[in-house]
Amino acid sequence: MSEQSSPSFIHLHVHSAYSLAEGAIPVKTLVKKTALMGMPAIAITDSSNLFGAMEFSLEASKAGVQPIIGARILVGDDEHQLVLLVQSEQGYLNLCELLTQSYVTSDGMSKPKLPWDDLRKNAEGLICLSGAVKGPIGQALLAKQNDLANQYAKDLKDIFGDRFYIELQRHHTIDEEAIEGALIDIAYAQNIPLVATNDCYFPSPDFYQAHDALMCIAEGRYVSE
Repeated sequence: MSEQSSPSFIHLHVHSAYSLAEGAIPVKTLVKKTALMGMPAIAITDSSNLFGAMEFSLEASKAGVQPIIGARILVGDDEHQLVLLVQSEQGYLNLCELLTQSYVTSDGMSKPKLPWDDLRKNAEGLICLSGAVKGPIGQALLAKQNDLANQYAKDLKDIFGDRFYIELQRHHTIDEEAIEGALIDIAYAQNIPLVATNDCYFPSPDFYQAHDALMCIAEGRYVSE
């Protein structure tokens, strides 16, 4: 998150400290920073959980910020990422069901993930973002499988209707730059709206090294790598 962000921009893809061994933004810090930046709302989209939802909702409401509840989920055997945002009470219940199922059906060794059929059955009241480069469309484009990318876009639009958005991110990575044009082409060809997000894991640029160390601890790697 940057101090220079425009108040007209609302973060919709944010990992708080409740994204265990991934995120490094305490909920109170997140809400305080959002209010200071003049943003009217912000989403919390932790990895496969809603652990921070209550604290986030209470803190955001006290600060006059609209809380948007969501989660980043993994779908299919390829563990493609999607972001789900709660639109209604039914959507919240469906997101709870999806996350529960992702753990219940997990073998306990791998990351919790969902079959596509479960997503289709519990899509009501949820807004879906495509996951940018880590989503099914982005991964297909990176693999030069354009037909598959278009099919994923069609399937997700069939599931969520006008509540599905193709997600663009600009972190100045090679992969993002390689597929951005194709993502936009798919969006226009299939009449799917675009949304810009910033996959946030820490509160400010000077926190990068600390977060890098956190990721190394989580993955059993060294900073020098």
